[in-house]
Amino acid sequence: MDIQHLVDTLEQALNESTRVPLSAYLIVNEEKVYSILDQMRVAVPEEIRRANRIEAEKDRILAQAKEEADRIRELSRQEAGELVKRDAIVNAAQHRAENILERARRDAEALRQDADVYIMDVLNKLEEDLMRTLKVVQNGLQKVEADHQAAMQVGADAADSSRPG
Repeated sequence: MDIQHLVDTLEQALNESTRVPLSAYLIVNEEKVYSILDQMRVAVPEEIRRANRIEAEKDRILAQAKEEADRIRELSRQEAGELVKRDAIVNAAQHRAENILERARRDAEALRQDADVYIMDVLNKLEEDLMRTLKVVQNGLQKVEADHQAAMQVGADAADSSRPG
């Protein structure tokens, strides 16, 4: 039986008892009060055992919760450490990638400038060669034209001299 119910029953028995006039005394049903007290003697150890079980269960749940909290904290610490490492690795990789890209840009610019210089040299040489070739062609054309003019002149002179006069 519940101890609280027994206390309420004892209180009710005292409230239902008759008062001795002009005193603080009550006339109680002795058998009823002793019966309630006997029930309390049985119930109190049971209540204490139940309270002890509840206290033990509370302690077990608290210990389990503490273990779980410790485990979660440790996992969180490990995960945070891994994230920090991963973040450091990612940052280092990004920094390295930026360095590589910058070096590649500089190398590409240097190659572009070298290629421009090379192309200018090749085109200037080609222009000189073409100018020399053009000069040779022009000189050849002038020679052929001069020879042609001279041959025409000789032919005209011969035709003039063979004509009777």
